Amino acid sequence: MPDNSFQENLLNKSKFTVTWELVPGRGAREAAQEKVLSLAGQAAAGGKISALTLTDNPGGAPAMSADFIGSEILKLGIEPVVHFTCKDKNRNQIESQLYALDRAGIRNVLVMSGDYPVSGYRGRPAPVFDLDPIHVLQLISEMNRGLTYTVGKGNVSHLPSRFFPGAVVSPFKATEAEQMLQYYKLRKKIEAGAQFVITQLGYDARKFHEIMLFMKLNRFNIPLIGNIYILPYGAAKMMNRNDLPGSVVTDKLLADIDGERNDPDKGEGARIRRAARMYAFLKGMGFSGVHIGGHNIKYEQVDEIVRQGEALAAHWTELLPYFDYPIENGFYYFEYDEATGLNRETPTKRERRSLDADIECSYNLSRFAHKLMFEPGKKLYGFMRRLCGIISGTKTENILHKLEHWTKVLLFDCKDCGDCALMDAAYICPMSQCPKRQRNGACGGSFNGWCEVHPGKKKCIYVRAYARLKKYGEEMQLDQCPADPCNWDLYQTSSWLNFYLGKDHHSQKQNRRL
Repeated sequence: MPDNSFQENLLNKSKFTVTWELVPGRGAREAAQEKVLSLAGQAAAGGKISALTLTDNPGGAPAMSADFIGSEILKLGIEPVVHFTCKDKNRNQIESQLYALDRAGIRNVLVMSGDYPVSGYRGRPAPVFDLDPIHVLQLISEMNRGLTYTVGKGNVSHLPSRFFPGAVVSPFKATEAEQMLQYYKLRKKIEAGAQFVITQLGYDARKFHEIMLFMKLNRFNIPLIGNIYILPYGAAKMMNRNDLPGSVVTDKLLADIDGERNDPDKGEGARIRRAARMYAFLKGMGFSGVHIGGHNIKYEQVDEIVRQGEALAAHWTELLPYFDYPIENGFYYFEYDEATGLNRETPTKRERRSLDADIECSYNLSRFAHKLMFEPGKKLYGFMRRLCGIISGTKTENILHKLEHWTKVLLFDCKDCGDCALMDAAYICPMSQCPKRQRNGACGGSFNGWCEVHPGKKKCIYVRAYARLKKYGEEMQLDQCPADPCNWDLYQTSSWLNFYLGKDHHSQKQNRRL
């Protein structure tokens, strides 16, 4: 088995791993691609960077495939980490892409939902989102064991792949619901097979400390990498407006960066110092490494960040006041520690905190119907199960399907997928009301509780689901066994029938619990 230097370095607790993000850009032979390869060559020769991460259509616009350029970078003598997003591919294409990566010797993949598509050839493309990151991580885990599937009456097993998959988490969310949802989903990602974690982008030292404590509290013994972005005013302004979903720049930080533009070097030195200080406190705090990014960054700048950061690391606690940029009235998972300015290991009491979304009357109706019909042992459960068994395959099945569908269209904007996820999201349909069709919790793009795609207009459906469940002390339901992807064999069939006859993903979840 070929060595994976990135994996070896990251798993070696005596080493501090540095990755650098490169953006291939649109086109095949344009300057952007040649620049990426040139920078990769410098990084390989410099010896300070363990791996280069390659973006996958960042911002939702088309770009050169990270897969192919990653294979070119691998030949230069440095490991690529391919951003592997779910937005543009169905599950068959995802599996095919993974085979190609394995064949090419590219083992490091960072699995994420991906930015919602915004532009493409002759207009906005259709988003796919067939699988979510948890499903992809499950697939990769099975491929690493040797994927086995049924063909005819027998099974076929593939040779094991050698992927080293990672996941992303944001500790920088403003509301309780958003933050808890990020941590619930992180648990599912790690259980699905994530072997390292990279944070989203923020500049609050206490939040970086929070994710470390959360990992420790839950005994998630895998490497954690902190995200560093060399932040000019233009990018800071975009992040402050949430034009780059998932990245947090507060008004206070934006004002500081604005002032730095008056420096003789227009703020370049300040940007490098900020990044170096982040490097130092992340290393001192106990992170396994850092992920460095930024627009049009030169290798010499990355090299300088590493040099300065290493020199500052021994005195990292003195640097914490430089990263006091909390979100106004933002939620923290742990209680504040006045002695350090960071966190105590005591979780914040959440029981009496106000809800982050309004609760519609329709939820109470759905909740009542669920308890009456869909919980084993309740009055109508046995009757419905017997009825569905009797009418399955008859003309009456179509009548039941139409009754169900139009009822759910009126209540939930049902898309008739037949493998219903209403029970997974407190009776809010992720297939019709989440633009990314997330069946296992929120993506990382929400902002102050608002959906990434509809900011200021629609709340994230999982923020609403969290509020609904928390009202009854049941929010931990969102932290339970992950939901399977939608089985499109069941499309335009009765989800009630499929539920009672054990055909849908709920029966699969039940089997895993047993």
